[in-house]
Amino acid sequence: MSITVDLVADLGESFGSYTMGDDDALLDIVSSANIACGFHAGDPRVMDRTVGECARRGVGIGAHPSFPDLVGFGRRAMDLTPDEVRTDILYQLGALSAFARSHGRRVTHLCPHGRLGNLVITRPDYAEAMVQAVAAFDPSIIMFTQPGAVEPFAQQHGLDIAMVGAVDRNYEDDGTLTPRSLPDAVLSDPDVIAERTVRMVLEGTIISRNGVELPAQTDTVLLHGDGPDAVALARRIRKELEAAGVTIQPIHRSLGRAD
Repeated sequence: MSITVDLVADLGESFGSYTMGDDDALLDIVSSANIACGFHAGDPRVMDRTVGECARRGVGIGAHPSFPDLVGFGRRAMDLTPDEVRTDILYQLGALSAFARSHGRRVTHLCPHGRLGNLVITRPDYAEAMVQAVAAFDPSIIMFTQPGAVEPFAQQHGLDIAMVGAVDRNYEDDGTLTPRSLPDAVLSDPDVIAERTVRMVLEGTIISRNGVELPAQTDTVLLHGDGPDAVALARRIRKELEAAGVTIQPIHRSLGRAD
């Protein structure tokens, strides 16, 4: 039986005069994009251009909402109420959807960024707020998540989910990502990352930071687009997955959804 996976990168994270990552090169490699919506990075021009390039190349368009934290790149915890989380996500989702519509496409998935993405896994109130925002806006949008608090609320609202494998991040023994405050939270060895990626996709397992084998359902492989070797690593991962017989395509197409 053929295995299919979505290869996705965080893109559109430039802002004004500041350029982050080589989006053009990554868009030739990935099958979907998590596009910054202006709260941690991105601006209207960057969003428009990134969505347009996704539309031109047939790359899946995903919203990448964040805490309102430009200075901290969305990686700082903020004491928001669940209703603030819900309305902030709606705001960002609506903004990106306007650009998608202008290019004849639609937002097909949503993947929360940074600290927000970590907290929706462990805080049921934030998870419910995010799911409510997506369900109210467009219940056909696929929720990218990891095992935790999002799953039961998505099921309750009839939303599809796709499990994310963060291939360049270490995991704790409970399946959560290692906090970035620890020195070994982010992996850099391309051999290690490539081996972990193939293992996650083919075997459905990952080795934690402490050496514990964990289950790791992987519907989509997440790459970070802001590292100095991001493009070379993306090419390596795509090559190794295809060599292992894995088909790479946007998750919404695997589920029979329209662009």
